[in-house]
Formats: sequence, structure tokens, C-alpha cells
Amino acid sequence: MDTNTQNLSQKSDEVAGHAQEKKDEMMSKASDATQTAKDKASDATQTAKDKASDATHTAKDKASSTAQSAQQSAHETKDQAGNILQKTGEQVKSMAQGAADAVKSTLGINTDTTSSHPNITSKN
Repeated sequence: MDTNTQNLSQKSDEVAGHAQEKKDEMMSKASDATQTAKDKASDATQTAKDKASDATHTAKDKASSTAQSAQQSAHETKDQAGNILQKTGEQVKSMAQGAADAVKSTLGINTDTTSSHPNITSKN
């Protein structure tokens, strides 16, 4: 072979080798960029999952707290209603006893020597 052909062949091999190195370098950079993008996407997905989980737990805690508060309020209302009914029953009983005493006193069959109702006077 002549020298020019050898030089051209050698240059061609150098250029091909250099092109292969550049290709390998670019493929490596592309692979690195792809892996970085995958990592970022995975991190973003995990962050979203964590936030959703936290929001779910917060909502569950609030719902539980609200239910407990409603249950406590209902229990207190029930107790108050029971107290009101008891007082009302006692008042009705007292009024009925007073009316019975007044009727007995009016009819002269009151056996009490002292009236429990000072506003009612005996006609004896």
C-alpha cells in the first residue's frame, strides 16, 4: 500500500475510534439522565404517597374525634333530659299531693295537724 492510502486508513480508523468513544460517552450520559429522571419520578411518587397517607390519617383522626365528641354530646344531652324529666316528675307529684291535701282539707278529712301548704287554710 502506498503511504497516502495507509495514512487515510489510519485516519479513518482514528476517526471511527473517536466516533465510537463519543457515541459511548453520549449513551452513558443519556443512560445517566434517564436514571436521574427515574429516581426523581420515584421520589416524587413516594412523596405523593406519603402526603396522601398523612392526609388519610389526619382525616381519619378528625372523623374519629368528631364522632367521639358527638357521642359525648349526645350522652350529656341524654343526662340533661333525664334530669329535667326527674324534676318535672317530682313537681307533678308535689302538685298532685298539694291538690289532694287541699281537697282533703276542704272536705274536712285532713289528718295532718299542721298543713304542709301554708296558703291553704282548713275550714274546721
